[in-house]
Amino acid sequence: MQNVTLNNGVKMPILGFGVFQIPAEETEKAVTDALAAGYRLLDTASAYENEEAVGRAIKASGIPREELFVTTKLWIQDAPAEQNTRRALETSLTKLGLDHVDLYLMHQPFGDVYGQWRAMEAANREGLARAIGVANFYPDRLLDLIVNNEITPQVSQIETHPFFQRTADHDLMREHGVEHQSWGGFAEGRNDLFTHPVLTEIGKVYDKSAAQVVLRWFIQRDIITIPKSVRPERMAQNLDVFDFQLTDDQMAQIAALDTGTTLFFDHHDPEMVAWLAKRRLDA
Repeated sequence: MQNVTLNNGVKMPILGFGVFQIPAEETEKAVTDALAAGYRLLDTASAYENEEAVGRAIKASGIPREELFVTTKLWIQDAPAEQNTRRALETSLTKLGLDHVDLYLMHQPFGDVYGQWRAMEAANREGLARAIGVANFYPDRLLDLIVNNEITPQVSQIETHPFFQRTADHDLMREHGVEHQSWGGFAEGRNDLFTHPVLTEIGKVYDKSAAQVVLRWFIQRDIITIPKSVRPERMAQNLDVFDFQLTDDQMAQIAALDTGTTLFFDHHDPEMVAWLAKRRLDA
């Protein structure tokens, strides 16, 4: 496993395991299998409603806490945002059965972002979150947060895959020392990603699948990624990507797949903003 060193010195695995859309009743087994396969970065969120199952799997694994890197995320908080952010983090820690998380991300760029961030900065200083960051922030919002606050986010997690490569976002993050993390790395199989001729032909050269080619592409772009699977054999396959190197020409072939647009939803869409603003979690 390769590690990425965050801007505060914390080391984070470049490849981890995500649990988005895994039902709570299936999450404990999935995380147990992922830990057995060798994953040490686990990514969940309060909005996924499976933090408790992740926590049970961590406890049952017997793996020393210092060997794990656990991420969870803050949902949009009602006023007073600072107070409610602290409450939300404490709720997540209780559900996970942990005294700290390794990374706490602001899940959406809406609501009282500044109030939420101030509370996250305080949690970082107190050791409740070893690193803090954001998710779904476009470059303008990310830069606004950076220039107007004390702590620069350590990580920015955004939709990134071969069809939406986020080059401008990546360059801005590089400039300011923020690590780029992908969600939706396989585009949920859209655009026939798993059988795409460009990816499969590259894979044949190394006896690798299209999915493994995509993960290798992420690693060579220095992008942290968190593939999800509930199948142990696929979990193992997704880890088996450190024994080959894509050529510059192959990287260029994948770069040509970029459409420059989301395959899921746009955070600039007023209807999406309204929907997110109305969603509240029971906590």
